[in-house]
Amino acid sequence: MDIFPLPNGAGSTAPITPETAGTTTTIIVASNTTPSSKLSQLTESLKLEHQFLRVPFEHFKKTIRANHRTVEKEVSAVISSVADVADSNELSKDDAVLSLTSLVSRLQGLKRKLEEGSQTENLQAQRCRARLDHLESVDVENLCEWNNVRLKRILLDYLLRMSYYDTAMKLAESSNILDLVDIDVFKEAKKVIDALRSQEVGPALAWCVDNKSRLKKSKSKFEFQLRLQEFVELVRAENYMRAILYARRYLSPWGATHLKELQRVMATLAVRSNTECAKYKVLFEPKQWDFLVDQFKQEFCRYCYEDDCTKEDPLSQDSFRKLALPLPYSKQHHSKLVCYITKELMDTENPPQVLPNGYVYSTKALKEMAEKNNGKITCPRTGLVCNYSELVKAYIS
Repeated sequence: MDIFPLPNGAGSTAPITPETAGTTTTIIVASNTTPSSKLSQLTESLKLEHQFLRVPFEHFKKTIRANHRTVEKEVSAVISSVADVADSNELSKDDAVLSLTSLVSRLQGLKRKLEEGSQTENLQAQRCRARLDHLESVDVENLCEWNNVRLKRILLDYLLRMSYYDTAMKLAESSNILDLVDIDVFKEAKKVIDALRSQEVGPALAWCVDNKSRLKKSKSKFEFQLRLQEFVELVRAENYMRAILYARRYLSPWGATHLKELQRVMATLAVRSNTECAKYKVLFEPKQWDFLVDQFKQEFCRYCYEDDCTKEDPLSQDSFRKLALPLPYSKQHHSKLVCYITKELMDTENPPQVLPNGYVYSTKALKEMAEKNNGKITCPRTGLVCNYSELVKAYIS
């Protein structure tokens, strides 16, 4: 008499007969085999979790490094002050007491900073743990429910990127997924956006300092654009000497890579803010601040659209791209043209030009191509070859 395990783990002592053999075999196979389609869905679902886990982990590391630097700086200063007091032979008793009191106050301040930093670290560690637990909870049996949570997280991420903070918070609270999303990260970005809309660049520049290495790696011009706008505001306020000093300190380092833009903005010292020349008048228009807000959002929420982007990027998943095909485009109040070749924005500084076949590319890309090929242009999408002189300039309205 053979004993076969049932799906619930219990045993059965029923004998196997020719009439029941086929049925028994079916039960055993069904209890030990997982449909390949569900396994495939599970694999694809887990690929998307990389970015959701990476964000809190990177912020966790950033907080630890910041707290470590604070401790090193403060402790070093305290030790140096104590050494100065100990080496001083002419220090009076009152002065010594005053110095020690100052050191105690500084150490108490350090203690408060460390307590706050520890709370932040614990919160971020908790979020990392929650997301790991969420990953461990996924199973073929609960895949439908797990994917429902993932859909809410993606939807909430979209709401945050579109600045619908209140709606995102309500969704997170009602779905009980606060530890699985990055609302606090986007709230930090909101402070920068609100400051830019109030025509203040301070918070944005501080953000650039905190993310200097990443911005440098991506060859971002965001900090440069902020510096240009700050210079323009000094010219608008007629603080010309201060503007010159500002340019020497903050704009001159960019001269090697952005000379033409620097020359254009420096000319505002001569033409002034009330100029009617379109080339310079546009620099003083309020829409420049809207452009900075859009540029910050792009830098903060940068996704890779290249064919060789990381496979963890949701936009690189074929299933997501197919899902988006029938969806309508969002309403754009301000049109934007991005060059197919350089991926850079086409504007008055880098105007679009039209090839004889109707395709449009940026002047910068076409000039570089012509210089390398004796004045010849090759359309990267159709292979058409033409002379640079055959191009027609397009105008953005």
